[in-house]
Amino acid sequence: MAKNNIEKFLIIATFLLLSNTIFTQSDILVENVFKDVAVTEIASDGKNLWFATQGKGVVKHNIRTGKQTEYSTKTSNIQLDFFYCIDVNDKFVFAGSADGLLILDKKRKKWSKRKFGKGGQLGNWIRAIEYDDFEKVVWIGRFKYLTKFDIKQRRFTDFDLTVDGNLKSNIIKSISVDGDSLVWFGTEAGLHKYNKSKSRNLYQGLHFYDNKFNYFRGQGETVSVASLEVEQNNIWIGLDEFVTEDNPDYNIGGLYKYNRKNEWKKYEMDTGLSGNGVFCLERTGKFLWAGLYQFGKTSKEQYGRGLALINTLTGEVQLIRDQRLPESIFDIYFDGTHIWLATSRGVFRINLTNQFGIFAEVKK
Repeated sequence: MAKNNIEKFLIIATFLLLSNTIFTQSDILVENVFKDVAVTEIASDGKNLWFATQGKGVVKHNIRTGKQTEYSTKTSNIQLDFFYCIDVNDKFVFAGSADGLLILDKKRKKWSKRKFGKGGQLGNWIRAIEYDDFEKVVWIGRFKYLTKFDIKQRRFTDFDLTVDGNLKSNIIKSISVDGDSLVWFGTEAGLHKYNKSKSRNLYQGLHFYDNKFNYFRGQGETVSVASLEVEQNNIWIGLDEFVTEDNPDYNIGGLYKYNRKNEWKKYEMDTGLSGNGVFCLERTGKFLWAGLYQFGKTSKEQYGRGLALINTLTGEVQLIRDQRLPESIFDIYFDGTHIWLATSRGVFRINLTNQFGIFAEVKK
């Protein structure tokens, strides 16, 4: 991200934190740029944004022109319409579905499909995809097993991450590449850290964090890691909430700031969040954006609770409320000027550049 863009955003975000009402003012431009279908994730290749949707396949959105290209069964250029995750590089698009991995060769404009034999049909439910530019590989988180795809060699390698017989430690929900040395794999039972620099293979480099040994402050019966966001000295870990009247301590959720020295700071409803479930995280400078939800104990459904903006230095939490935005926000992407939200009602773009004419005052 360009330095001047970061400075612009930090000034704008400071104004947001100083007022409870500023975000709802009409001078903040909110646009619904893609409508009428849930969007689960957004990825960028620099020129285009790519949307994984629940019903309209994969959509390419040109950032400069706004032109959109749909890849779906309706347009007859892809086999599926429902996708859970997506990532891209300069040559390929990788989209995860409940029926395998779809890969678009951009140059040839052709999709191919990869089905996985290990793990049965559930092993073909792709729940997280992360391109690792340092190794030129794609990490693929499946409902059963982790897969590493070496793009150059066109080779897929499966890994069983099960720890102490807990099968949920092999159910991958989130992945984050952390510099050139680390990769984090969030599962339904905790978090794997893979240190590439200290191992010959993946298994030798793994360390697992669940709620034992005071990890996650020892809270809850289990921890399901839904979202990850890396900063220089910390990793932010957003958990799923899944509680019932019969089992109120099962997955209690929350957002953790882990400083890599076994110090865990927790954010939850008692400390200012609007929900204990975390759909997604995005960091812009010293601010962390979080899409939140609350789990109904009796209905057993997720209820969106909008956005929270957290100052990562002071810990101050600001809830962002705007009636133009849906409450269920599944992914957040910042392009240096705009915030893009993948929501239950499509993609929304928030343009903060005209706020108080602030950009004219910022020096490069």
